[in-house]
Amino acid sequence: MATAFNRIKQDSCIFMVKPDLKNPIHFLAFGFGSGLSPKAPGTAGTLAAIPVYLLFIQFELAVYLLLTALVCIAGIYICGKTSEDLGVHDHGGIVWDEIAGYLVTMIMVPVNWQTLVAGFILFRVFDIVKPWPISWLDKKVSGGLGIMVDDLLAGFFALLVLQLLLKLTIIPV
Repeated sequence: MATAFNRIKQDSCIFMVKPDLKNPIHFLAFGFGSGLSPKAPGTAGTLAAIPVYLLFIQFELAVYLLLTALVCIAGIYICGKTSEDLGVHDHGGIVWDEIAGYLVTMIMVPVNWQTLVAGFILFRVFDIVKPWPISWLDKKVSGGLGIMVDDLLAGFFALLVLQLLLKLTIIPV
């Protein structure tokens, strides 16, 4: 069972590895604190992505894409550095990758409550189930890139399905 705080056993004592939220890198990696959720921190991180999306979508598509690309590129460092600081690869509370993945999911998606929810559900399904090649990348790529790449690909798969559902008018625009 994944929890926000991975346990480290040292001299028969168990310590919970916690981020320093005063450190801006940790604060971002933990999704503005959403990754501290004791249950389903990835889901909490994806919820934290919605206001970021609503802020970014105010701009033209080119600016949205640039901001999303910056979130993704910076995420490699943010997630890698926080993981290194905590001494735990892909700590459950690191959710910057969920924020980036959701932003990818929502590229060129019209804004309404149905698309917000559909994008959320689709991204979470692909992120949790991790169909091939997401699962392969998750196991083979390490460091900050490894933390980010599976969520970015999950976001891309969710984007494809969401665009299809919109094209077929299964989700109202």
